[in-house]
Amino acid sequence: MNVAVFGAGYVGLVTGAVFADLGNQVTLVEISPSKIEQIREGRSPIYEEGLDSMLARVVGANRLRVTSDAKEAVPFADIIFVSVGTPPMANGEADMRYVRDAALAIGRSLLPDRPRVIVNKATVPIGSANLVEIWIQDGFATAHGGETLSTDWYAVASNPEFLREGTAIHDTLYADRIVIGTDKPWAIDRLRALYDPIVHQSFEPPPEALRPAGLNHVPLIVTDRISAELIKYAANAFLATKISFANEIANVADRVGADVAEVMRGIGLDARIGPRFLNAGIGWGGSCLGKDLAALTVMAENYGYVPRLLEAAADVNRQQRLLAVKLVQEELKTIKGRRIAIWGLAFKPGTDDLRDAPSLTIIEELLRLGARVRVYDPVAMENLRRQAPELSVEYAPSAMEALDGSDALILVTEWPEFRDVSPSELKARLARGVVIDGRNVWDPAAMRSAGIRYRAIGR
Repeated sequence: MNVAVFGAGYVGLVTGAVFADLGNQVTLVEISPSKIEQIREGRSPIYEEGLDSMLARVVGANRLRVTSDAKEAVPFADIIFVSVGTPPMANGEADMRYVRDAALAIGRSLLPDRPRVIVNKATVPIGSANLVEIWIQDGFATAHGGETLSTDWYAVASNPEFLREGTAIHDTLYADRIVIGTDKPWAIDRLRALYDPIVHQSFEPPPEALRPAGLNHVPLIVTDRISAELIKYAANAFLATKISFANEIANVADRVGADVAEVMRGIGLDARIGPRFLNAGIGWGGSCLGKDLAALTVMAENYGYVPRLLEAAADVNRQQRLLAVKLVQEELKTIKGRRIAIWGLAFKPGTDDLRDAPSLTIIEELLRLGARVRVYDPVAMENLRRQAPELSVEYAPSAMEALDGSDALILVTEWPEFRDVSPSELKARLARGVVIDGRNVWDPAAMRSAGIRYRAIGR
């Protein structure tokens, strides 16, 4: 099929690259000149495992191109994805300005010559499909002297994404489920056809993401648009709540002398609970969980309901981030003038994304308390320099050099290279031998036997 994708961020770029690799002709619509230049060269403007090589392949094969002009994409497209950002506003609601701009551009570019499916791929508030319909009509009217576009020529559908940064290609090709929300049978048929290779796993797996053993089918759910929109918010809200629950239990475990890793292993074996998203630590971050939790909370309150469980999940996460600083204070007492090393800036391994990263909260608090902060991350340091130039931190050239002369280390992001570090080397390089394991990745016994003043979360 001919596919247009508005927005070349994490969701849009991965979606476009994967569908192009599956044999479709994809046109990305992007407003950033620097992103356009990089994509045309077959280079990814974002750090995502495997995306550079896949992008180079589909651009080189002329199956993916990029433009800033909607008129070069919309008239030729069978399916149009809206994958632009919906950042949170001050009150927690999702900012829909970029979705509106995309919908208006689609409306101005649509021709009443054949039916098209416009798909909300971005995470949007409940009822946004109705808004997109109105904005498409507004755009069409602007371009056609006030004429109304017949709904026979287009359908707006909801098709939420469930991608994890760092594994986005894998999550697109081998999804837990695909959700389609629309009330028009012909639109359902067209989206089914687009996703058919993924649903039936009939494609040759790309080198960037090999097929999991035994996977031969991906569930596809067809529902109404409102339910599809709520599925996305509810999924992220549940994951956030599950992590916050693990952190609540970790704080209880610290007080009663239990090991939260053993507790979570014990409850995760219950088939009704499952083991995933039960790793206690210093809290979640990123562009989705916090934003979606806040948006769902505001949405519920707008309809007269106070979602107390969702509010509690957010509160626990806010408190958990500062726990790392509290543990440093307990070990060093006064931290003014102390040098603290931070390992990991990105909100999770496998990405350079700093959006709502716990590291930022921890760094800001340490600086406020008068500490000297030295940071290291294998991929995200340039983003910190660019996005937060006001933070007065030292940038270490390597993980080990970040330790030299530091009084304490806080592990914030569990990059694989940090897991196999030698406890004796940590002890030798740190001035006071204090290690705060914010992700519970190291063996407490090994750390303590090396003479390290080791603190973890719930252990």
